[in-house]
Amino acid sequence: MILFDGYDLIVYGAVVPALLQYKAWGVTPTEAGMIGSYALIGMLIGALVAGAVTDLVGRRKVLLVSVTWFSLTMVGCALAPSAEIFGLFRLLGGLGLGGVMPTAIALTAEYSAAHRRSLNNALMFSGYPVGGILSAVLALWLMPEFGFRIMFWIGALPLVTVVPLLWRYLPESVSYLAAKGRTEEAAREAARSGVPVPDVSRTSAGPETKSGVAGLFTRRHLVPAALFAVTSFFGLLLVYGLNTWLPQIMKAAGYPLSSSLLFLVMMNVGAAAGSILVAPIGDRLGMKPVTVVTFVSAAVSIYLLSSPTAAWMMYTLVAVAGFGTIGTQIMVNAYVAQHFPPEVRATALGWTLGIGRLGAVIGPTFGGFLLASDLATEWNFYAFAIPAAAGALMVFLLPKNGREASAPSSSDAVAVRPV
Repeated sequence: MILFDGYDLIVYGAVVPALLQYKAWGVTPTEAGMIGSYALIGMLIGALVAGAVTDLVGRRKVLLVSVTWFSLTMVGCALAPSAEIFGLFRLLGGLGLGGVMPTAIALTAEYSAAHRRSLNNALMFSGYPVGGILSAVLALWLMPEFGFRIMFWIGALPLVTVVPLLWRYLPESVSYLAAKGRTEEAAREAARSGVPVPDVSRTSAGPETKSGVAGLFTRRHLVPAALFAVTSFFGLLLVYGLNTWLPQIMKAAGYPLSSSLLFLVMMNVGAAAGSILVAPIGDRLGMKPVTVVTFVSAAVSIYLLSSPTAAWMMYTLVAVAGFGTIGTQIMVNAYVAQHFPPEVRATALGWTLGIGRLGAVIGPTFGGFLLASDLATEWNFYAFAIPAAAGALMVFLLPKNGREASAPSSSDAVAVRPV
């Protein structure tokens, strides 16, 4: 599911060079940047809505509706007769995409042992950069012969591949079932998966145990949620700014289109491999130092890309930049999942990612303005290194470790062994 989530978002960056050359639409770099932001505006709204309703209707329904919705809008993109209609379907698709990520992270965290939570999140989230790799590789292979529309037809495949599997196999959140009084279902699912069932009868009183939006806006959670949202702002600005514009930035630096798309492949390879390798360190040492390192690696590698060097070094720096941008956001998401307890975890992820998506909205437009300006080519890199450095500074204000907040104690959970 996350693989197609990544594909459907990153595919736009892979088709931007072809879109700018599509004379029937006459799209300018500034307009292309704005279209790139439309999906992210939709994701902002979708994440906030998903965060608000997931505790009302359940994680399973949110994911089923979200995946079905964004798959249908990819069909709309493939058939769009104009840039305006294309942009509208990108906006509508973002509504579905916005509900996928926070809900999937919350379910992964809930069904993971505490000592593997970051690793499992990274393994699940590795689908995102793999989707980016597929979008770049398929663009190299298919676009020269079939044009950019074929890329969006591929993006509609979850409708007939992933959705049936979700319907058959995706479990509901044990916390949600217990909170809704569906104790037998909760116990059955917990026994099958070997996770604890929250004892809602012991924690139903008091303001500190509110769930959903009401729980998030208590004194205990509000300030950390705001800090995580600002951190996500910088992380998502980098992720979507570079995934949208890296091929065009490298093309402007003198590389041919095929090499420029290979840079997009390397960025996502670095993100997938780096996050899986580093996530276990976060489980052992805490997410704060790991997240600082990933932000700093992004700032340094992007800055160094501004100076021409050997091809192998450029590809290496791009891979490190991928780990430092996409990989950083994976670490931030795991950090949020560790910090917040189950009753507000999905809502916290939805709201912090939703508000943080202001950075995702700005990223593609920001890159479009850069390329349309008369600034020297190296400023295309400096402009993305600066928010990476700012993100590293922001992490110092975050809580040290959220593991204690997310691990259920013997007083608020009933352990159920697998049968």
